[in-house]
Amino acid sequence: MTETQRKIGFLVCLVTIVLALLDLQIVSAATVPIVRDLDPDHGIDTIPWLVSAYALASAAMLPLYGKLCDTLGPKRVFTGAIAAFLLGSALCGAAQSMTQLIAARAVQGLGGGGLMSVTMVVIAHLKGPEEKGAGKGGNAGGLVAGGAMAIGPWIGGLLADHANWRWIFYVNLPIGLVVLTASALALKLPGQHVRRPVDYPGALLAAAFSSALLLVTDWGGNRYAWSSPAVVGLIVTAVATLALFLWRQTRAPEPVLPLSLFRVREVRLGFAVQAILGGAMMCAIYYVLVYLQVARGISSSSAGLYLVPLAVGLTAVGLLSGPLGARGWSARTFTVSGTVTTAVAFALLATTTGPHTSLWLVRGELLLAGAGFGQLVGQLILLVQDSAPRHQLGVATTGIRFFQTLGNALGTAVFGTVLARLYAAHGPGGDISALARLTGAAHADGVHAFVDATRFVFWGGAALMGLAAVLALRLPRPHRTRTVAGSSAERTESVTA
Repeated sequence: MTETQRKIGFLVCLVTIVLALLDLQIVSAATVPIVRDLDPDHGIDTIPWLVSAYALASAAMLPLYGKLCDTLGPKRVFTGAIAAFLLGSALCGAAQSMTQLIAARAVQGLGGGGLMSVTMVVIAHLKGPEEKGAGKGGNAGGLVAGGAMAIGPWIGGLLADHANWRWIFYVNLPIGLVVLTASALALKLPGQHVRRPVDYPGALLAAAFSSALLLVTDWGGNRYAWSSPAVVGLIVTAVATLALFLWRQTRAPEPVLPLSLFRVREVRLGFAVQAILGGAMMCAIYYVLVYLQVARGISSSSAGLYLVPLAVGLTAVGLLSGPLGARGWSARTFTVSGTVTTAVAFALLATTTGPHTSLWLVRGELLLAGAGFGQLVGQLILLVQDSAPRHQLGVATTGIRFFQTLGNALGTAVFGTVLARLYAAHGPGGDISALARLTGAAHADGVHAFVDATRFVFWGGAALMGLAAVLALRLPRPHRTRTVAGSSAERTESVTA
């Protein structure tokens, strides 16, 4: 590829990441007008499926996307993922009932699973050998993630208030068509000339496991009791399909997630830290917003603005990672620094959060958390990509996204259960939802009980990131020689800290 084509390719990838992140953000801002239009009587009960259908389909496709990248070449899979996402977007916009919209969101999720993961595979192929290593070219992923997090809810509210909610989905179409056209003209990526079998049974087992696990975390303690037959059955299904998946990966000639990857220390530790990061990010984002709404009485729309400092922290690190990488910061350095920074931010949240904590202090702590997350979001992917065998680049990249998705789900469920149990044990009313109906001294007692439970959750986040810091310190120092794929031939480069 020419330098111009490479620049166009990078721009195409960044726009694709924006497309994926904005879709996750702006849909949440339009749920009320969607229900009001499609099913005002019963639609409120199906709102969670607008998110769950997309998340389930997206997570189920991740292992298969990685293997397809390594088997068919990344360009074909990249194009197919975008096309599926656009088809789902068009169907969402044309939906005439909540059932149709949920089904269309599942189709959209099938493509959405590749928008982030396959895009990172494409970026890895676009880089020249001289750009390998952490920090080279800047952490564009963190920069884009921060910007999308900041403007996503605002765009969603703007479209919902001043246009028809269907434009939330239709707006994807012109952007996606431009991406498809530009990628067809500019991207010239390596294809696979030797066809290898794809482990579709393994991919099906991975999809069944991730779907069952996500439903457990979504339904357990909310829609159904943890001891209910539905949740217990899903837990059994998740355990059984995981065991079958691992068994299949040891016997399939071309497994979708080769267990040999876990023999590479950087990959093994990168997967683990990414899973912890997924749970911790949900803790910071979701439970800070819950605290602001429940304990401080801030509306949901106003509470969303408190994510701006988090986004600013992510964006600032995205801008600084390039210069820091040029000064010698490696992926290991970023990972250690990011985990420690995030652990400190959680510890501060746990120490200072109270019924009357300064909201500017909360903003500052979220800014610090964003700076920590920003050092991890892109650098962990770079770490895994640079360490995995070249012929397994696709499964390694989608694998790290897969572990983040599982971490998100487990973190939300575990922290939510802890919060609810602690409040039920010490708060009046027995349930957090009853807190809004309490008055006088009972309400004050309920707020204190809720804040105490929230502090415990934040301490849990600090402990998780402390564990991630210990794992990061076990990463080998990047002072070794390795072979990387150049544009015309294999050549060797020396990687130094």
